Parts: sequence; C-alpha cells; structure tokens
Amino acid sequence: MFAEAMRVALDITDDIAVAATAPSIEAGLEMANTTPPDVVLMDFRLPDGDGVDAARRMIAAHPGTKVVMLTAVANDDVVRRALEAGCSGYLTKDQSIDEVLLAVRAANRGDVLISPQRLASLVSRGDDRTKPGHDLTAREIEVLTLVAQGLSNAAIANNLGIRLATARNHVQSVISKLYAHSKLEAVAVAVRAGIIRYHD
Repeated sequence: MFAEAMRVALDITDDIAVAATAPSIEAGLEMANTTPPDVVLMDFRLPDGDGVDAARRMIAAHPGTKVVMLTAVANDDVVRRALEAGCSGYLTKDQSIDEVLLAVRAANRGDVLISPQRLASLVSRGDDRTKPGHDLTAREIEVLTLVAQGLSNAAIANNLGIRLATARNHVQSVISKLYAHSKLEAVAVAVRAGIIRYHD
C-alpha cells in the first residue's frame, strides 16, 4: 500500500516517472536488469533481506543508478551502513512527499540528501578516526562548508567563480581526505572533527 501511494505521488509530477515497483529485492534487481532506473527508493525491511545489502547489490550491478533509502527504521547504524553502501539519501516514512521529491531529484543530480534530524544525530556520535582532514587546504574547507550548506557541485563552482570540473575535483579531494564515502559522510566527519560547525 505504501509503495502504491508513493507510485501515485511520484507519477503525478512533471519530471519524474515511475518505471516499476517491486515487492522484494530479487524482483527489483530483475526489473533493473531489464530497464536500469535512474533512482531507486529502497525500503530497509524487505521480505527477502536487508535493504542496505540490496542497495549495495543494485549499485554494483548498475553504477549509474542512485539509491535513496526510504524506511521506517530511524537508526544511526543503518544510516551509516547506507552511506557506506553508496546510497544517495536516507529518509524516514514520516517525512513529507515534498521531502521525498527533493531527495529523488537531488540523487538524480548526483547529490546526497538526508533529513536534518538524522544528520544531527549522526554527527553527534563519536568516531575512532585519527585527525581526519588534517591536510585539507583552505580552499577545500571553503568547498566543504558549501557542501554542508547543501550546494551542488555546479552551485559551488558558481559561488566560488571556478569551473565545474575544478569544483568536482575539490569535492572528491575533500571526500578522500576525510576518509568518507560520500559528500554527506564527509560533512559528518568534518563536524565531528571540529573542522566545520553544523549550525554554520
């Protein structure tokens, strides 16, 4: 019922079309093999397994496909696993359809979106990494601050007056130096390390 409601809500938009809905991991992977989707909305509790593992399999099989977790599970460990699996967003089912649409569009652009509540919870936890980002340059910290504000690579380039390719390179360097797997995880690591402040 939830999947059908989401299908209807997404299909009435001008820029999103639902290719298929799947009741299980294996059915979803089979459908994706026929028509690889741009974005997948993935639940965590599925009849035949774990949605994070399913996301990892989907991304491995179709590198161009973005996966956004949409689940009732509000658990920091699951959020972290989803980010490490390469997911492009994490939403809970109590969020509005507008927030879901924002996450789908962000994922399609190559950005990552997570609810502020989940991000605040994630960055408040400790971490055992040693001085991540100690070698960030002033420019990379500037880029990181803009990433934390939710700006896309194109918006960062425009804001700093640099080429899009240069902005992309800075973002990738930031992610690498923070030992992160995504923009979102890089922001979380930077906040924990005191490199930037969340409320900025």
